Amino acid sequence: MLVLWCPDWPAVAAAAVAGEPVGRPAAVFSANRVVACTAVARGYGVRRGMRRREAQSCCPELAVFGEDDGRDARLFESVARAVEELAVGVEVVRPGIVAVPVEGAAGYFGGEHGLLERLVDEVSVAAGVECQVGVADGLFAATLAARRSTLVEAEGTAEFLAPLPIRELDQPEAGRTELVTLLKQLGLRTLGAFAALDESDVSARFGMEGVLAHRLARGRSERPPSRRRPPPELSLAKAFDPPIDRVDAAAFVAKGLGERFHAGLAAQGLACTRLGIYATTETGEQLGRVWRCAEPLTPLGVADRVRWQFEGWLKVRDTSARPRSGVVRLRLEPEETVEGRSLQLGLWQAGATGVLRPSTEDEGLAGERAGRALVRVQGLLGPESVFTAVLDGGRGPGERVRLVPWGDRREKSAQADANWAGRLPSPSPATVFTRPVPAQVLDENGHVVEITARRRVTAAPFLVSFEGGEPREVLAWAGPWLVGVRAGAGHARSGTRIRVQVLLAGGQDVEEAVLLRFEHHKNPMWTLEGKYD
Repeated sequence: MLVLWCPDWPAVAAAAVAGEPVGRPAAVFSANRVVACTAVARGYGVRRGMRRREAQSCCPELAVFGEDDGRDARLFESVARAVEELAVGVEVVRPGIVAVPVEGAAGYFGGEHGLLERLVDEVSVAAGVECQVGVADGLFAATLAARRSTLVEAEGTAEFLAPLPIRELDQPEAGRTELVTLLKQLGLRTLGAFAALDESDVSARFGMEGVLAHRLARGRSERPPSRRRPPPELSLAKAFDPPIDRVDAAAFVAKGLGERFHAGLAAQGLACTRLGIYATTETGEQLGRVWRCAEPLTPLGVADRVRWQFEGWLKVRDTSARPRSGVVRLRLEPEETVEGRSLQLGLWQAGATGVLRPSTEDEGLAGERAGRALVRVQGLLGPESVFTAVLDGGRGPGERVRLVPWGDRREKSAQADANWAGRLPSPSPATVFTRPVPAQVLDENGHVVEITARRRVTAAPFLVSFEGGEPREVLAWAGPWLVGVRAGAGHARSGTRIRVQVLLAGGQDVEEAVLLRFEHHKNPMWTLEGKYD
């Protein structure tokens, strides 16, 4: 297997889209941490996993970008096409990595060395990016060889892997972080040390996950060869009228197709590890790409790859390479399948994040039924009709909950458990209003209560009313807590926000706790922000 790797691809792609010069350091952030950075940024000390503030302190001129899988896939299409000019059977592993069988192409170019040189030159000229190429037995070893620009001789894969650090098992999307951490704690620092263990011992201690990782460390394929050609009825095709010519429309369609495609394979006890995506345009153009996956695909994994591929087809930078018309027919082809024991609906459940987790049989079936029902609702009412909530970072109760459309990745944009200065103390209100409700807060003399620049109330709250309703007596109150810009001398500056918790009396001895917010504009204004149970 030959693997071509474009180092730091998310950062390279982000900088290219933004038009940043090649020499400027750049980094991509997710949840306020570095997930990829350029070689120039690493020269300044920026590393993966760093917080944004720490990375910018190391390199003040660092260009900051957000994570965007669609952007990465769109720009990587030019690299895949460049490789396709020289070799057949190109498979995109993920944006930044392509794999191709080496035998046929190597013979045409006079050997593996000749093929590697031509590939590097072709990608550099056609796509304008640097890349590294490696050859080894199996995708895992070939990927590590590409990161080291190494050509591993046949039957030499185990020897090549032996001295490499154990952390190499934790490749993106592999989900082996906990396993690798445990292996380190047991003193297994290299792949060779792990490979030297007896497979039965590994199975007894680490289970199936450990056995699969053990196979990789020994230079073998994660799964034994089982490349039987899937029956034609497992393919899924769909026609479109009107044609699809926008990525957002393709992303919406991909959600439903991913569910149906995965369900069809699961019914046969199969799971897809190589997905072919083929499209026909209105003018008869034939488009196609094969995606190779390290793990069997979930419904969300299928939908993601369809969306990424449409990004590559419809938004590629080279306008001459774009389709001349919209897509009228799409076909999903399971190019390679494996037995799906680990994906049977009664034993495992794929959540909206696309991560498999154990569940009981009832939970698994109920989750699948619920997922299909929600996708159906989206088909009737649109993709923005169904949401799930994500507990995110923030100071106010409204800021801490973010609604994500069903099927999208529920990734946090900030650390929810970070030390947020000015955060409202627990517990949070059970009800948070999407629009502020006007309120009036009076002292016992009937004067409006205000907040001074020193964050003190001008008088204790005595009566509170909402939207002109009946005033209610204040039984107790707490605060105030500053949120926003600091107040200056004299009166609070425009834009300052203060929160106060108030316990109100009610009829028939029913008390109610509410959260009030004070804002100082031209006139002081109180609003009802939330209610407690």
